[in-house]
Amino acid sequence: MFETKTLDKPDERRDFPRGHLETVHLTGLDFAIATFEPGWRWSESLAQLAGTASCQIHHNGYVAQGRMRIRTDDGAEGEVGPGDVFVLSPGHDAWVVGDEQVVVYDFAGSMANDYARAKDGQSGQS
Repeated sequence: MFETKTLDKPDERRDFPRGHLETVHLTGLDFAIATFEPGWRWSESLAQLAGTASCQIHHNGYVAQGRMRIRTDDGAEGEVGPGDVFVLSPGHDAWVVGDEQVVVYDFAGSMANDYARAKDGQSGQS
């Protein structure tokens, strides 16, 4: 099998307060590019849409631009920035640090399927 898609024509775009997610769906991989504007915070922008107090998506990510602070439900806290590759378990909050837009590439299959999607299956578009 050989399958390819271009990010110039994503399969889907989901808009949410202070950000958006673009995805391509391939066999065995959903790839997402998430863009977060200054002032974005998961608990303020997506918690109501997700219906959970913290993000319950597993992330395998790469930060292409900007800085993001992350706090897990068990109290661990850290920051990721340009060039950082990270793995993040479900149960966390995150927010943009500073005045620069944050761009994250996420290779976790579940993020592109479930992130910024309401429990009823509708997108986060307003």
